[in-house]
Amino acid sequence: MRLLIAARAVNRLGAFSLSFLTVLTTTNFGASAAVAGYISAAFGLATIPSRLIGGRLADHVGTRRTIVIGLTGCALAQLGLALSSGLVSAACFAVLLGLAFEIYEPPSQAMIADVVAPSEQVRAYSLLNVALAVAGMGAGLLATGVGRWDLRWLFALDAVTCLFCALIVHLVLPADRPAAKAAAERAVSAAPWRDPSLLVMLAAGILFAVVYLQLMAMLPLSLELRGLQPADAGLLFTTSALTITSGQPLLQLSRVASISASAAFISGYLLLALGLAGYALAHNLVAYIAATIVWSVGDLLLVGRAYAFVAGLAPTGAKGRYLAVYGTSWGIGGIVAPVTGTQLLEHVGPTGLWCAASLASLVLAALHPAWIRTASDRARGETPFLDQATDPPATG
Repeated sequence: MRLLIAARAVNRLGAFSLSFLTVLTTTNFGASAAVAGYISAAFGLATIPSRLIGGRLADHVGTRRTIVIGLTGCALAQLGLALSSGLVSAACFAVLLGLAFEIYEPPSQAMIADVVAPSEQVRAYSLLNVALAVAGMGAGLLATGVGRWDLRWLFALDAVTCLFCALIVHLVLPADRPAAKAAAERAVSAAPWRDPSLLVMLAAGILFAVVYLQLMAMLPLSLELRGLQPADAGLLFTTSALTITSGQPLLQLSRVASISASAAFISGYLLLALGLAGYALAHNLVAYIAATIVWSVGDLLLVGRAYAFVAGLAPTGAKGRYLAVYGTSWGIGGIVAPVTGTQLLEHVGPTGLWCAASLASLVLAALHPAWIRTASDRARGETPFLDQATDPPATG
């Protein structure tokens, strides 16, 4: 499991090129800002079926093979972008990159669910989240340095890191085991899109993604409107990553490890709401940092537990597809969040934006326990983990 997380972190470290996709299309290929935006949107839309492809491949050809396929596909598409001679070919490779970009996510998450004991899955998914956050900080620093050269080099270097990670995964991770006949038959018959329990979690995941991605997309703009530097968002994201990293030992404390899923979700959403409300009131960098620490502790409680819970809903042999369907919440949120965020900033300003995001978090805190109980009641008896996820025993 640690090797998988390390490989994903290396890949995330190299994924600094995507922030420059719009810049590449405008500066190197002469596209207008609007056309560049459409190309980026096409990339984002392509990541939604990418996750679903990854989930299906994970359940049918194996997790290790699927991770290698996804990483190799990313590398080839990025090399195509780096070598493109015109806007049309660059746009085509951007869409191909989107189709390959999320393939390795579901098998990575499914592999964790397969090799980690149910009682440890929350911590394992949280560790993956931490590794990606820390690698993201390093990615920003690399982009700052390499981006001073020709932007094509960013995509070429990113392709190299993808191929390197694919090689690590192929050589180090255990080979895919042939599925038992009964498990294989059950996996084929599994229908994630017709599972009400999963759809309940997907609805909650979409709303959470829309709220969470406001932080990624709107924070620099809101800082500028408050008279601060947009680049200060980098400091706030670093603060968040450090908070999530240093807070990992909290998940091992008996009082935290023993709380029910409902209590964890309520606490996480309330902390998220409090931090976002802090953004609404903040007018200096110190206040923004304090609010960032608060919502990051909430994030610590939420992300790992959500993925562990969804993995527990999946029938044997169908974890990849279940996690893929749940993961589409981020793709949908990625489309909705920038539109709603920019509209709120334009009409009600930063205060209104963060108040609305805080209110949405409070709605999640109020509704999520009922959604969890609904999902658990439908699936209990089929999935032993759900008994632990909803009311885990105290551990010392």
